[in-house]
Amino acid sequence: MSRNVTVGADGSASSLDAVAWAARDAETRGLGLRVVHVLARPLGLPLDAALPRTIREYVRDAADAVVREAADRARDEAPGLEISTLVLPGEPVGVLLAQSRTAEAVVVGHVGPTQFARPLPGGTALGIATRAACPVVVVRQGAAPTGPVVLGVDGSPAGAAAVRFAFDQASVEGARVIALHAWTTWNAPLPPPNDPSEAYASAPGVLAAEEERLLGEALAGMRARYPDVQVERRSVQGPTRPTLIEASRDARLVVVGSRGRGGFAGLLLGSVSQAVLQHAHCTVAVVRGSPCEERDELRSTG
Repeated sequence: MSRNVTVGADGSASSLDAVAWAARDAETRGLGLRVVHVLARPLGLPLDAALPRTIREYVRDAADAVVREAADRARDEAPGLEISTLVLPGEPVGVLLAQSRTAEAVVVGHVGPTQFARPLPGGTALGIATRAACPVVVVRQGAAPTGPVVLGVDGSPAGAAAVRFAFDQASVEGARVIALHAWTTWNAPLPPPNDPSEAYASAPGVLAAEEERLLGEALAGMRARYPDVQVERRSVQGPTRPTLIEASRDARLVVVGSRGRGGFAGLLLGSVSQAVLQHAHCTVAVVRGSPCEERDELRSTG
């Protein structure tokens, strides 16, 4: 299976919701679905510990049952979908990172008994979103499959990949995009004065106009590329994290970049992305920029 959406399955209700989301997404995109389960080690034993045959068989049978249930759920959502299943030894972050190299997206549930997607510092979702070679989608259990795609726009070079992903997702799902740019006087750079002799400050309204311009530049070309997608532009003066989390209440998906304007060189996942992963009311996609875009971002913040 060359082009696929990869989903982590751990037997939890949350991971089955992730499987359903991934199956629908793969079907609309004409891709295959790869279901991956990480082989559990009982009692916390190390991977190289020898196990009695009966325990090995029990663990393997349980793993096979997990992927069968996940594949059945995927077929219920998308009959005729090409599905492959993998049961692999290891730990969730490492296994899914390896799978991300050949996937169009990696999808995980928000929570699960094996913490496949625990959105906390050091958790699996955070570990995957930080280093995955493709977009990572974290499906929140019970989230509405309707509503707009909310796109967090910061105008950074790395954020351009998130813009493209959001519009592509909205197009295949028949949804509209809310392009949301939140800014404050602390995180928006002041434009230089026209006259160098003037004080380095902005007249009332100038900063808001600059941020509106930034939003327009970030979306440039999207209307022509996705004429079927309705776009609502929102440039809001306010803190980014609570603004995006509040907007997620009525959304089907929030899309953010992994690290954008104002990020520190060396940090692979920004504070906004982490906050949205932890607190959004809907499914979240974290999209890393291309290597060139991320190098540009590191230069600008380094």
